[in-house]
Amino acid sequence: MMKRKHLAILLSELEPSPRPKLRLEGYTIDAEAAAEMTYIAFMHGDIKGRRVIDLGCGSGILAIAAASLGAREVLGVDVDEAAIRTAILNAQKRSVNVDFIIGDIECVVGRFDTTLMNPPFGTWRRGADVRFLRKALEISDVVYSLHKRSESVRRFLRDKISRMGGEIAWLREIDLTIKRTYHFHTRRRYRVEADLYRITRQGGCQKPAGRGINSKTNMGAD
Repeated sequence: MMKRKHLAILLSELEPSPRPKLRLEGYTIDAEAAAEMTYIAFMHGDIKGRRVIDLGCGSGILAIAAASLGAREVLGVDVDEAAIRTAILNAQKRSVNVDFIIGDIECVVGRFDTTLMNPPFGTWRRGADVRFLRKALEISDVVYSLHKRSESVRRFLRDKISRMGGEIAWLREIDLTIKRTYHFHTRRRYRVEADLYRITRQGGCQKPAGRGINSKTNMGAD
């Protein structure tokens, strides 16, 4: 079984999206956070042998991580054509089988076991994060999604997710490292405090025993 540390090293060799668009809130998730997120999903049985989709996949880092951890099928979707071209090259570099589609997330149909996503936080486009969550719950049984960490966001998402027929099994705090991306960035790197949510459809997958909403369980993956 591939260790999380090894996965992070492999992901660090991938190319980022070449021209992220601010209106899409395009930021490339760092290799450490991507490895942690997908490894957590793997340890919960939501990756290996599963049909996995990465909504707003960007450079394909989460999709490629899922394929590297034994997902049966992986699909990445993004509206940014340049990002998808980079994702295809990244998948070829890792020699993993991932299908990529250029298009809005609303073009996705069918059923998936697991959605992995680093959606827009809704900072520049109000409601963008909710739109991604709604689509993820429509097409999949389990959702792993990153969101800005704050008590107000947690309260907001608890209410919205419940109204969409979802249930938060737990959340885990994850720090993201964002490289300088846009003209207003003055530092080489920024630390962003985020929460990783595991969400299920109500009446679907049950919560893992012993894991509360603020779980910070050490996965022992190193």
